[in-house]
Amino acid sequence: MKFVECTKERHSAAILAIFNDAIANSTAIYEYEPLRPEYMEKWFDTKTRGHYPVIGIENDTGELAGFASFGKFRDRPAYKYTIEHSVYVETRFRGQKLGRRLLEAIVDAAVNQNYHVMMGGVDAS
Repeated sequence: MKFVECTKERHSAAILAIFNDAIANSTAIYEYEPLRPEYMEKWFDTKTRGHYPVIGIENDTGELAGFASFGKFRDRPAYKYTIEHSVYVETRFRGQKLGRRLLEAIVDAAVNQNYHVMMGGVDAS
């Protein structure tokens, strides 16, 4: 497994599939309906504009096993050093500590961008 910088062109479909699996089978994303491909265009554009990395981890054949990113937490000025992170691992690749590796990578990226607080929203499910 190796880390990669996810791109809109190369990884949109895989990330969309991971998101939609999370919508259908968990409460990780508070959506009720599957996301459409157009969503990924806006999602990646927001990441690019905000200088928010999307770090992926691929297997030896280049298949995306999971990804992590962060984005703005809240609009108030006092939160300028605070971000919210997301970590997702594709179902077939769970149980291999990839989520931990992705979280460590996204924390390093946040520190390098001078963020001081990273929030993660997790519920009981």
